[in-house]
Parts: sequence; structure tokens; C-alpha cells
Amino acid sequence: MIVFSDLDGTFFDSHKRIPALNAKAMDELAARSIEFVPCSGRPLAGIVPEVLEHPSVHYAISANGAAVTDVRTGMTLHRIDLGLERALAIYQLACNHDVTFDFFADGHDYMCREQYDRLAEFVDDPYVLASMRTTRTPFDGDPVDFAYTLKHIERIAIYWRDPADRDTLEAQISQDESVAIVRSYDTNIEVSDVRASKGSALTWLCDHLGIPVAEAVAFGDNINDISMIEAAGTGVAVANAEPEVRAAADVIAHSNDEAGVGRFVLEQLGATL
Repeated sequence: MIVFSDLDGTFFDSHKRIPALNAKAMDELAARSIEFVPCSGRPLAGIVPEVLEHPSVHYAISANGAAVTDVRTGMTLHRIDLGLERALAIYQLACNHDVTFDFFADGHDYMCREQYDRLAEFVDDPYVLASMRTTRTPFDGDPVDFAYTLKHIERIAIYWRDPADRDTLEAQISQDESVAIVRSYDTNIEVSDVRASKGSALTWLCDHLGIPVAEAVAFGDNINDISMIEAAGTGVAVANAEPEVRAAADVIAHSNDEAGVGRFVLEQLGATL
């Protein structure tokens, strides 16, 4: 058994906390030498130490599968970048709309300071907003010039206010068949190389570790989780998941606010709740 879990909306509750039963499940996995792999749209630096430093965690999948990292050594074991050229092409499209633009690069998330200061205009949920401010690093100066300073651009994210902006950008970006568009919040789109997904990263890591994919259990709630829900031997959607995620899952667990991940894992291990 190996456990892969999305964080926001899945492993974390709605206040971005780790429920007690989820923490207990991680402890139980560590005691049995079973890997817990955070599998997040967040950059590596945005995955909280409480998760990364837990003894059950040796690997992390970040940026929607663009990077697989050995968290003990800090070494990136596998990466599929969006890259500078495609990121800047999308940026030029985004400049024509009232949207934000994030460079997920080198394990971090960068946003120009002017947009960083406007985040509250694009995000209503105070807990999501606080998390976004914590995980983003604002930069000054021209975004194109800044992009040239980045080594590995893993993916980009765009938050919008007007659905017309979303629709136009999705239509324009999707003309490039080398990229894939998903989302993790109602008001964003996330663009990666078409080969980079949580599902492909799950498959790669299982192969790297010599663990059959059939033994993998994966948890998720949003559109960017569907690929790993489908790739895992057991795909689990938390009850608060999007309808498309629930439809793709083998099992529906309790919601993130009811510690659905922890409850399911502990039950599978035969441990007490």
C-alpha cells in the first residue's frame, strides 16, 4: 500500500488545518512503514513542514505533478516543465484580461507585487486567501524580465473574476495541444505540459519505488485530482469533491471537514478511529 493525497480541500479541512484523524492516520502509516505522498498543486515550498517533515513522508508531488521530489535530500527525481517559451506565450494572452498570473518555478510560486496586493479581489474565502498569500512570493519589476531569471517553470496559474476572461483564455490556450488545462478552485485555471499530471507522477513514483500501481490509494476533491484518482488502484473522492471527481472515483469517503482521508486510511489498516 502507498497513499497519495491532495492537500487543499482533501487532506486539509476548510480552515487549512490537518484534522486529528488525518494526523493519526499519518502516524499509523509511519509506524507500518507505508509511504504517505502529498500530491498537490502547490509548489514544493508551499507544502507545510507539518506534512513534509512527517516520518511517513519521503516523497512529494508538487505543481500538479510537474515535479517529484525526495524530501529528505531535496533532490528532484522527476520533472516535466512547462518551460519559459510556453509560459510567456500564455502570459502575453493573459495581459489582455483582468486576471492574475503565477509562475510556479523552482519549487516556489511567484506573482508580481501589484497582483499580489489585489488577491482579495479574486478570492473570497478568507482561508484560501490567507493560504495563497503565504505560499506566494511577490516580485517587483517586469514579469517577462523576471521569467528569464527562473530555471524551471513548472506550470502557471491564472485567477479570474469575469467568466468571459476564463472562457477566452481557455479557448486560446487550448489551441496548443502540448499543454493541459485543469483547475483546483472555481475561479482559476492551471496550465502544465500535457504530460505533467498528478496521475502521471503517481505512476512514475510507483514504478520508481517498485510498488504496483494497483496498491496505490489516491484521494482528491478537484479537477486536477482526476488523473490520479483514475491512475490509482483505489481512487477515493472526499464527499465535498466536484461531481466529476466523484464520478471518476472508486469510493466516496467522508468530507475534508470530517477527516475523510484519515477515516478511510485507518479503516483500511484496521486501526481504531
